[in-house]
Amino acid sequence: MFNYQPSIRQKITLGYYAIVAMIVGLTMFTFLELRFVERKIIFGEAISEFFDTTLEIRRFEKNFFLYEKRSDYDENVKYVTRAQDIIDRNISGFGALASPEQIASLQAGLKRYRDLMEQYAGTDGRNISRRNMLAGKIRYTGKDIITVAEEISKTERSSLQQLLSSSQRILIVSIVLLSIAVIVIGQVLSRMVVRPLKSLEESMGVIAEGKFERVAIDSKDREIASLTRAFNKMLKELELHERHLIQSEKLASLGTLLSGVAHELNNPLSNISSSNQILMEEFKEARAKQPPEPWPLDPEFSLELIAQINDQTDRARNIVRSLLDFSRDREFKKEPLYLKMILEETIQFVKGQVPTNIGIALFVPGDIRIFADKQRIQQAFLNLIKNALEAITEEGGTVVIKAEKRRAMDDAGDEKIGIYNYLKYRGKCTLDQDTVDIEVRDTGSGVPLDIINKIFDPFFTTKDVGKGSGLGLFIVHEIIEEHDGCIAVDSAPGKGTTFLIRLPVKG
Repeated sequence: MFNYQPSIRQKITLGYYAIVAMIVGLTMFTFLELRFVERKIIFGEAISEFFDTTLEIRRFEKNFFLYEKRSDYDENVKYVTRAQDIIDRNISGFGALASPEQIASLQAGLKRYRDLMEQYAGTDGRNISRRNMLAGKIRYTGKDIITVAEEISKTERSSLQQLLSSSQRILIVSIVLLSIAVIVIGQVLSRMVVRPLKSLEESMGVIAEGKFERVAIDSKDREIASLTRAFNKMLKELELHERHLIQSEKLASLGTLLSGVAHELNNPLSNISSSNQILMEEFKEARAKQPPEPWPLDPEFSLELIAQINDQTDRARNIVRSLLDFSRDREFKKEPLYLKMILEETIQFVKGQVPTNIGIALFVPGDIRIFADKQRIQQAFLNLIKNALEAITEEGGTVVIKAEKRRAMDDAGDEKIGIYNYLKYRGKCTLDQDTVDIEVRDTGSGVPLDIINKIFDPFFTTKDVGKGSGLGLFIVHEIIEEHDGCIAVDSAPGKGTTFLIRLPVKG
């Protein structure tokens, strides 16, 4: 089946055409209404002319009766003829204002009036009685004509007034209906066009916060569908690049670990070498004498040297094992871990890079356990410790790591909650369950308040170009969220920086 997919352009064009069609329709209606009013006005002029003509008829009638001038009679006849002609030319209009009987009576009255005037003009002046009789009939007939003409004129004026009022009401109603129709079309277009764009904008806002969620917009418009596909493809590429960047950051951390491991391995290997050389030299001296002497070393001292060799070997093996565990790429998996052991192991990784004027103090009870992925949570701790070390100036300072258990019911009296309010997300770092609170505090230079709410953003860094990728704290934030926890920071210039991590006790 043919799958028609509309477009925003078609919808806007359709709405435009609909509005234009309504405007054209209203214009045509108004034009026709005005033409009708024009014809009514023209006919009204004819009615006015007819009424004025009847008045002229009566005027010249009176003049003729008074002065007996032939010119008055001629003018009277001329105006009677004009009145008859006006009726003949506008018979349909007169028919709309008067009944057929009235029109017939008016035409007959004009004819009779003309005949009477001819008779009166042809009567001998000495026949006074006949002339008086004809004059009376003329006046009576003329009065009837004036009366009918006046009624028709009044009816026409009333009809024209009603027509104008009706046209005014129709025009106002049409404009109101057109305005409503335009608003409705605008709202429909808004829902059909703007709403998908608004959804797209909201999705872009989520992406701008670093959450690569797939864009899903309920729209069949070709442009929106094309944009959605393009954004989803872009998100897929961004996720891929982010994984590569995170892997690069992990490799950078691994370089730090290798430097620390090299330093840490020197001590156990030096002890192993020293103990082994002592044993070998004593053994060679005893063998070189003739006859060979018994074992010269005290048995307990020998056992102590052998124990040192064994312990230092185990220590080196554990360091290498921790390095391998950190560097191995494996699936995310939570498990119960003793927090103190994880932090001690992480500190060992960076111990070789800690300047002599910087101290690391660890205050973590040995019984606190967290439910976490060892590799990922260790990477988060490593990034935070490295960040704290880099924040401390050349004068030196201290990095303090503390941890304690917190019950959910203690939120109301926990003074920390009011401090750690600068978060990647809006709100406070609170969880509705028992948590393990971990603090990493340094005595460094601190972070200005105007940028502290950006430090968890990807690629945001205050370091010089080439000295930081801006992903360290972003990765920490991502790892903590993976563990259903939250992280917050409190800092001020010259007062150091404190990070608070809250992880749920139960995974």
